[in-house]
Formats: sequence, C-alpha cells, structure tokens
Amino acid sequence: MTTHHESLAFVFGLLGNIISFMVFLSPIPTFYQIYKKKNAEGYQSIPYVVSLFSSMLWIYYALIKGESSLLLITINSFGCVIETIYLAMFLFYATKKTMISTIKLLLLLNVFGYGAVLLSTLYLAKGSKRLSIIGWISLAFNISVFAAPLGIMRRVIKTRSVEYMPFTLSFFLTLNAVMWFFYGLLLKDYYIAFPNTVGFLFGIIQMVLYLVYRNAKKVALWEPVKGQELNGHVIDVDKKSTMVTLDPNHVPQGGEVIMTTIEDPNGKEETQKDNHKNIDSVAKI
Repeated sequence: MTTHHESLAFVFGLLGNIISFMVFLSPIPTFYQIYKKKNAEGYQSIPYVVSLFSSMLWIYYALIKGESSLLLITINSFGCVIETIYLAMFLFYATKKTMISTIKLLLLLNVFGYGAVLLSTLYLAKGSKRLSIIGWISLAFNISVFAAPLGIMRRVIKTRSVEYMPFTLSFFLTLNAVMWFFYGLLLKDYYIAFPNTVGFLFGIIQMVLYLVYRNAKKVALWEPVKGQELNGHVIDVDKKSTMVTLDPNHVPQGGEVIMTTIEDPNGKEETQKDNHKNIDSVAKI
C-alpha cells in the first residue's frame, strides 16, 4: 500500500512539475514588453522577489526532509533560476529609484530574511522540530502567495469585468494546486497539501467569478489597473480606465482632468473638458 501511494505521489508530483514549469514561464510576455519598451516603469518587482523566496524555502525544506523530495527540489531549483533571470532583467531596465527599492527588498527578504530562517533552524532546532518549523514557515508564506489574487477578484466584482482575470489563468492555477495537494496528501505531508487547498479554493472562486461576469455590463473605475499573471502574481499596468458618470461636471479626487463625450439630438457631439479648479470651455466636434 505504501509503495502504491508513493507511486501515485510521484505521478502527481511529476504532473505538478510540468504545470509549475509552465507557470514559472508565464511572465515571459511581461518581460518581452519590458524589453521592447526598454523600461520597467509600471511594473512591480515584488511578485518575483516573493516567488524567489518561496522557491528557496521549499528547497531548504526538501533538503532537510530528504525522503521523497526530489520533485520539490527540481521544480523549485528551476523557479530560483528563472526568477533570478526575471529580477536581473527587471533591475537592468528599472529606473534608479525602482532599482534601489528592489535591491533593498531582495536584501531584506532573500538575504537577511532567508539567512535568519536558515541560521535559526540550523542552530536552535534539531530533527523533526527543525523540519516542522521550516514547514510552518513555508506553509504560511505559500498561503500569502495564493492570497495575492484577492485584489483582482475584488476588482472583478466592482467593475463586473474579467479582462484582467482570464479563465485560462484561473484554470491552470487551480490545476496546479490540485496536483500538489494530492502529492502532499499521498505522502502525508500536510505542509504541502494544506496551502494548496487554499490555492484550489481561490482558483474555483476565480473561475466562478469569470462565469458570472464574463457577459456582464462593465462598470469602469478611475484607478490604476492591475493585471494578474498565470502564476498568481499581480502586476501594475501603466493604464487608467475611463470613468463613467452621470454627472458631466463630476471631478475625481486628485484633480485629474477627464474628457466626457455627449451626443446631442442632431447627431453632433460635444466634448466637455472638466477641471476641479475651472470648467470654462466646451469644444464641439
């Protein structure tokens, strides 16, 4: 029975590796855009820093555990390599201010944070207690990564638009969580299984939201748009949506200038330019 469970766990782990491999490669279109623009403005480095830290934690956990951990090591080693490449490219094209903040975050989380976990568990804990501490840290961090798309789901509900949460994205996130859940369950490794239960639930919720709002009438908001990549990362996109308002004299907070187009009964359009200080001109088109 044990051998059968281990064989099934290997199958699910192998499938999890394949899907996770594609998930790690999903930001490539984002970095292609950065390369084309020669500028990383409008994007955040936080998702990649966090993903690198998560992969480093799971490799450490797998090395301490030893048995039946090869599949964890392979995929997270690839994750460390690809996330490092993403970050190197991001730093190369980032502005000086963004580059400095990214380096600070890397030092804080991936150098000092990871170093603190490494040293404290190696010298202050032994055996199963050490594995348990590392497992709980990895579990908590993994749950926080799975919770990242909550902002996207909130936006879908507010705008009734699934533009930034495509169905394929949610499907692969859910499928990935299922593979690793069964991998952890069959090996009785609940540090792996439990956070993927959360990932599965969030994935299902995202797919349900997509089905509910895919044909709904959109409600646009005046706020920065955030897009979600296949791996659950949330990225800032340098784009603003149009404000829809019944009041032509409405001015949003912050003093931004907006253009409102009005159709007259004769088929002509008037373009009214509103400003919070002064509304004094109407241009006919």
